[in-house]
Amino acid sequence: MTESALELVPKKIANHPSIRKHAARKKKKPGEILLDRTYHHAAMRRLAGAEKRGRPDIAHITLLQVLGTPLNMSGMLKTYLHTAADYVIEIDSRTNLPRNYERFVGLMEQLHVQHRVPSKGARLLSIKKATLSELLNEVQPSKTVAFSTVGRAKSLQETCEAISGEKNPAVIVGGFPHGHFSADTMALTDEIVSIHPQALDAWVVASRIIYEYERAIGL
Repeated sequence: MTESALELVPKKIANHPSIRKHAARKKKKPGEILLDRTYHHAAMRRLAGAEKRGRPDIAHITLLQVLGTPLNMSGMLKTYLHTAADYVIEIDSRTNLPRNYERFVGLMEQLHVQHRVPSKGARLLSIKKATLSELLNEVQPSKTVAFSTVGRAKSLQETCEAISGEKNPAVIVGGFPHGHFSADTMALTDEIVSIHPQALDAWVVASRIIYEYERAIGL
């Protein structure tokens, strides 16, 4: 996922009463809690691009769907989450994320502070400051395909069959509630595909892509 609406509360709104109240309830500093529209709607009015931010639940549901697939359990899937604040979270295929949303939020807040989870032993989650461009330069995909309603209409079956023939394909799904990919993100893709005329939830798109890819490779 890219431009995901998962980030710590920005300094610009850290002193807003709703932020401070929520942080105090969690016994954390304002800058150590995730931005969440459910609690911080009033404060978020000051933020640029607010309509695409403050929805960590999207990442939670999507990651649960992705990590529970046969493709991931077979070790054939590598999952990264690029955030709106230009951080990249790398997720080991063995990771069992909390099903409970509040526990997931706590884990993501811990990850932002500690930079890896667990703090010792085998690393399951890690985070670093990086743009999507830097991530792709590191991964070196043979082809990068993004899914968006502004892309070229194409069936998911056809798209995944083509992807299955690639040596190291990268698939990009937006992790935000409204709007479209930024121009910078779109410029990094080889192809932008629309699989439905209406916007679909990120977890629906991700799970369907993986299922069709699994069919294409006979998994």
